Amino acid sequence: MSLTNLAARVHFFRGSFRTPRRLALAWCMAAVAGLAAHCLPAHAGDGWLTSYEGALAAAEETGRPILTIFTGSDWCQHCLTLEKNVLHTEIFREWARERDVLLMIDLPKQGISQEERHARSRVCIKYGVRSFPSTLLVAPDGQKIAGHSGYLGQSAAAWVAALDEHLPAAEMAAKPAAGEGDEQILSSLEKAVETARDSRRPMLIMVSRPGDSAATTRVASLINDPEFESLTRDHFVVARVAPRDEAANPSEGAPERLLGGEKLPPQGVGVIVTDDGETPLFTESGAQSPQRIVSGLRRFLAARHARNAEVRR
Repeated sequence: MSLTNLAARVHFFRGSFRTPRRLALAWCMAAVAGLAAHCLPAHAGDGWLTSYEGALAAAEETGRPILTIFTGSDWCQHCLTLEKNVLHTEIFREWARERDVLLMIDLPKQGISQEERHARSRVCIKYGVRSFPSTLLVAPDGQKIAGHSGYLGQSAAAWVAALDEHLPAAEMAAKPAAGEGDEQILSSLEKAVETARDSRRPMLIMVSRPGDSAATTRVASLINDPEFESLTRDHFVVARVAPRDEAANPSEGAPERLLGGEKLPPQGVGVIVTDDGETPLFTESGAQSPQRIVSGLRRFLAARHARNAEVRR
């Protein structure tokens, strides 16, 4: 046998022994890829956003709240169970389709950059999320509406029903404007003036354009804030009205005077305190956080009390 033929046979046998190892490696890599795909969070190609800033922009545009799921896709078993039992179901998809902007904040052990990990961790810190899975409803202005941590194995129907109780944006479209039908919140400036006169309280007027879903969400977020509700219940007559040129009944009053003659921009809400329904004594943009609005109202009340005490002297 020539040296050339011997070398060729040796090369053939080496290749024969390598082939099974290469096949095994290929099968292993395929299995890992399949496992990784199985562990991908629900937002992969399923309508979920992964950017907090992007979700805020979408919520601002649509007026819908942000349903945020905090998860660990490659280590949190309860998170994976929540995805399987709820987030991947048609019940959830149908429920969320016209109600929410969907945001998934995924903090896996591997697979994301350190920069992205820091960005997602900042969202957790912002809302005080310390355990996974956690579920959060966030208004378009970034304010927390409601939230809870953990998953106890509820069905998809039960899980979304629990969220419905805290979802003003979805319900407002089918119900009267925020405050209508609530004894504490009037829908007529004329009625507010009459009630304020009888109770000797200043009026707090929330002016927003009818049919503006983003403005409706802002008002609902403010009304549902515990500090705002407590302060206004004790010290103000509260009403939500529309600018006269867009209101159904132009004779209701003149809310535009309270705005200084300026028209509200889309998604705009004006928070105004007045004694007579025409002259503003305190104004604040509804785009501000409830905490800032409440702080301003407290300062207004303190200054008003000091002036009245001086007059009585």
